Amino acid sequence: MTFCRTLTNLLFSGTIALASTAHAAGITVHDARNRDVAVTDFARTVSIGGAITEILYALGLESRLVGVDTTSLYPAAALHDKPSVGYMRQISAEGVLGLNPTLILAIQGAGPREAMDLLETAKVPLVLVPETYSEEGLIEKIKLVGHAMGVDARAECLSVAVSADLKQLRALRAKVTKPVRVMFVMSLQNGRAMVAGHKTAADEIIQLAGAANAVEDYDGYKIIGDEAIVAAKPDVVLSIDRDKDSLRADAVYSHPGFALTPVAANKSFIAMDGLYLLGFGPRTAAAARDLSVKLYPALADNGGAFTSALSATNCRQ
Repeated sequence: MTFCRTLTNLLFSGTIALASTAHAAGITVHDARNRDVAVTDFARTVSIGGAITEILYALGLESRLVGVDTTSLYPAAALHDKPSVGYMRQISAEGVLGLNPTLILAIQGAGPREAMDLLETAKVPLVLVPETYSEEGLIEKIKLVGHAMGVDARAECLSVAVSADLKQLRALRAKVTKPVRVMFVMSLQNGRAMVAGHKTAADEIIQLAGAANAVEDYDGYKIIGDEAIVAAKPDVVLSIDRDKDSLRADAVYSHPGFALTPVAANKSFIAMDGLYLLGFGPRTAAAARDLSVKLYPALADNGGAFTSALSATNCRQ
C-alpha cells in the first residue's frame, strides 16, 4: 500500500511537473510502438539505453538529461554525473518518475512491461526508440532521437558522419576474400554455451566486420550443446569483456565442444567492450573496423587508414 501511495503521488507530481514546464514545441515522434507521441518539453529527459545516451551526448544535449540507465557507460561522465534508474530491462517506474521527467526516451526492449505500462499511465511522453540492428536502423535511430529532442540539424550532422564511417567500413569489408566463421558466446553456463543467432546485435556486428555467423539455424540467443558447437565449426569465438565475469579464453579452449573446433586449434578468442561492440550507437562502424582488423590481421594497414568522420565532426551545436 505504501508503494502504491508513493507511486500515485509520483504519478501526480510528474503530471503537475509536465504541466508546469510544458511549452509548445510542436514535435510529434512516431515510435517503435507505431504510435505518434507528442513531445512538449524535453528539458528533463530520462534516457533508458546506452546507445540513446551516447547519441544525446554526441548531440550536445547532456544538460537536458536528468537520469540514465546502467547501460549508459559511454561517455563515462553519463553514469558518473547523472542519477541511475537501474538496468534497462529491470526499470523501476517509481525511480524514473521520481526524477520528475518531462520526456522519457527508452530503447525498444526496455522493461519490464509492467514498469513501462506505469510510465505510460503517468502521462509523461514516452518515446520507444526502435532497435533495428542494421546500418539503416542505426541512422534512423540517430534521426529519431534528434527529432524527439528538437535538434534535427544536429542529428543530420551526426547521421552524415556515421554514414561516412559506415562507407569506409564497407570499403574495408570488400577486401575480405574468405569470411571466417565467428561464434558469439555470451556465457558458458554449466558447460553449455549461450550463443547468438540471427537478428541479434552480435550477428549484425559480425557481418559488418566481414565475417560469417557460425550459428545459422535460429534467431536470437540460445543455449546449445557440444554437438551443435562442433557442427558449427567456428573459427573464432567472440565475447564481451565484463571484468571478473568475463568469459575467459582458457575456458573456451578447454571446453569439450570447442576443443574439437578450429577455435581451440588456432587459439582464436576475442573479447571487446560490450556497449562498443553491441550497442549500435554512433561508434558502431569503428567497433566493426576494430573487430575486422582482429579477425583479419592482413587488413591492419587498411584498417589503420580508417579515419573516423565522427571523431572529426562536431555536431553538438
